[in-house]
Amino acid sequence: MNKFFLLLVGILALETYSHEFNPAHLIIDQSLQNANVYDASWMYPLKNIGKRAEVVFPPNCNITSKDPYIKNKYLIEELAINCSKPLNGSAIKIENLSVLTDALITINFKDNTFEGIVNVQAPTINIPQNKKYYPTAYFYLGFDHLLDGLDHILFIFGLLFCISGFLNIIKTITAFTIAHSLTLGMSALGLLSLPQGTVEALIALTIVFLATEISNKHNYAKTPWLMAFGFGLLHGLGFAGALNDIGVSSNQLFLSLLFFNVGIEIGQIALIPIPLSIIYLSIRFNLLNQAKIVMSLVVGGLGFYWFIDRVIGIIL
Repeated sequence: MNKFFLLLVGILALETYSHEFNPAHLIIDQSLQNANVYDASWMYPLKNIGKRAEVVFPPNCNITSKDPYIKNKYLIEELAINCSKPLNGSAIKIENLSVLTDALITINFKDNTFEGIVNVQAPTINIPQNKKYYPTAYFYLGFDHLLDGLDHILFIFGLLFCISGFLNIIKTITAFTIAHSLTLGMSALGLLSLPQGTVEALIALTIVFLATEISNKHNYAKTPWLMAFGFGLLHGLGFAGALNDIGVSSNQLFLSLLFFNVGIEIGQIALIPIPLSIIYLSIRFNLLNQAKIVMSLVVGGLGFYWFIDRVIGIIL
């Protein structure tokens, strides 16, 4: 049992790194003086720097680039683009994308903003002619971020193991949603800010604390929504950090934030049946106590590992 637990923790810990949420981001700004001239920033995650993807612009565009530099988790290359006609109605392709890396493309025209997602299966995006665009790509990014964030997933799983009763489940998930939506919005609007390394370490601590609650009937057994709300505030700051890393167009800040948050919620809802099914089967086969012990060990072990790793990252 102990060997199995250690093996499981090791595998999950490795998965945490291999699926870290760091999409590439191409930001293109149209000149206010000349509709055929653009400035661009190509942000590619350092984790995949060994096989960096390249942007292919329309053949009628002349590209000048500056030396790339590193900022946070990205290698950034500044580009000057001079085209014979506006980018509307043309196509942009991202070559050599990694299987684990999607790319968000943001084009800030004079009067609106266009955004879309490309990946290794569909590396080309067609820019439509003038019309009103909505930042629906952030819905996908929010959904993808939740599913790629093993710490957030384990928190949701562990939280459900602390709850009994359908009404308590609704209250707890609602409290967690409201809390992380509040801090996500406040951070995106510049009203609240904490160092991202500190936030990630504290999120790991919430997971460790949650592990102690799974197999014990402590103070929060009857009011799990209070714990979910308090810890949800921290997880919202974690979501905001991911959003800040990829950048959000100021032209559509509210809509981008809304789509990103809705994507997180849909991902959350999609995950809920998994732990509920485990709990149901455990009760049916009279194995609930054993299931709680295993869940507590996995959640607590990974939470403690992440906490130590993130604290070391802050110090170094």
